Amino acid sequence: MGRTVVVLGGGISGLAASYHLSRAPCPPKVVLVEASERLGGWIRSVRGPGGAIFELGPRGIRPAGALGARTLLLVSELGLDSEVLPVRGDHPAAKNRFLYVGGALHALPSGLRGLFRPSPPFSKPLFWAGLRELTAPRGKDPDETVHSFAQRRLGPEVASLAMDSLCRGVFAGNSRELSVRSCFPSLFQAEQTHRSVLLGLLLGAGQSPQPDSALISQARAERWSQWSLRGGLETLPQALNTHLTSRGVRILRGQPVCGLSLQADRRWKVSLGDSSLDADHVISAVPASVLGKLLPAEAAPLARALSAITAVSVAVVNLQYRGARLPVQGFGHLVPSSEDPGVLGIVYDSVAFPEQDGSPPGLRVTVMLGGSWLQTLEARGAVLSPELLQQQAQEAAATQLGLKEPPSHCLVHLHKNCIPQYTLGHWQKLEAATQFLASQRLPLTLAGASYEGVAVNDCIESGRQAAAWVLGSEPDS
Repeated sequence: MGRTVVVLGGGISGLAASYHLSRAPCPPKVVLVEASERLGGWIRSVRGPGGAIFELGPRGIRPAGALGARTLLLVSELGLDSEVLPVRGDHPAAKNRFLYVGGALHALPSGLRGLFRPSPPFSKPLFWAGLRELTAPRGKDPDETVHSFAQRRLGPEVASLAMDSLCRGVFAGNSRELSVRSCFPSLFQAEQTHRSVLLGLLLGAGQSPQPDSALISQARAERWSQWSLRGGLETLPQALNTHLTSRGVRILRGQPVCGLSLQADRRWKVSLGDSSLDADHVISAVPASVLGKLLPAEAAPLARALSAITAVSVAVVNLQYRGARLPVQGFGHLVPSSEDPGVLGIVYDSVAFPEQDGSPPGLRVTVMLGGSWLQTLEARGAVLSPELLQQQAQEAAATQLGLKEPPSHCLVHLHKNCIPQYTLGHWQKLEAATQFLASQRLPLTLAGASYEGVAVNDCIESGRQAAAWVLGSEPDS
């Protein structure tokens, strides 16, 4: 009788793990267990008035690098090529990004020329920050906060404006707490290897092998900055669901896992409340803190390491306006914490993907709320009503983009504990978890956003690598 692998979590990581397991030459029996009634995790697309698409989570995927190429290969394998909406390299959403500082929008410099020109909100051209970086000595600590790293190498302005905003935009987190080694490993590694981040990025870490396909070649030729799918990004998990069902994967929805226990034969018993599953191996694609609570007493050291990986909440407010225009054209803008502690940034959805505006078309923007403002309210036990969040978002759109008329459509969603925080020393938590799993020879593999990347590409790759590990082959680098 063949092996049984139970995958915990039906977000994109768990779906990707199940997909790669099911496509093995001699696939194991795969059971995917999801606590909620829907698959896809934080990837969720909603159709609004006139067919407009509103993304409640991620809204675009980057095609760059080996991970970006692998995701495009997955798209092709699922037969979704004709659904892809690309943002080509010459498009305003690819070229233009903004910071909102001092009550005004400022275009971030692009291209080599931009480094030599005055670029508010920075007091002098960024060339000088680059020069400082090339001559700064290598850091000696095994880890460092993003703020400390950026301030040491690029100066206080870049640290407090650019890197602060970037950490808010990607992680909804605080650059003074987040780890550069774990959040931006390419920057950390570039300094370690080449003594300079700029030199390291210019010289590269050596090209890892990349898959190829017609879609990947097109993305390279047209220099795509990102892409989505015509019906929204949720089309991807929906297609994976259809594929998995056709491959005989058993999918259990609405089945929260209550606990994991290791039996005498070293197989897992996965408790589901009124029933249970036996598994030769478990891939956990649920948040680290959730898994920590499910583990048996003999795995207490692992549970401690996992429970130390926390996450923050983000409120996503989708707004649509009739007959409105943006003051600038681009991907969107970020807001440093010094400017507004609650508004992380605003994405100009209609610029990147006008095909999703509906009919008649209306301007779509998404306001991201979080940061210390939201954390303080949560800590106080305040009621975070949709009305409060909508009011905050509309005020931000009015103040920062001049969208003063009431929106014709609004969606408000508070995503609790949705983005893991790779704080200083995160690598040590991962090392402790990995060492415990190896020393105890536990038939358990970790996947998902809690560990080595929060982007969609990272999550899909973590699922692929988990499947490769279970199937007994080392995953490709």
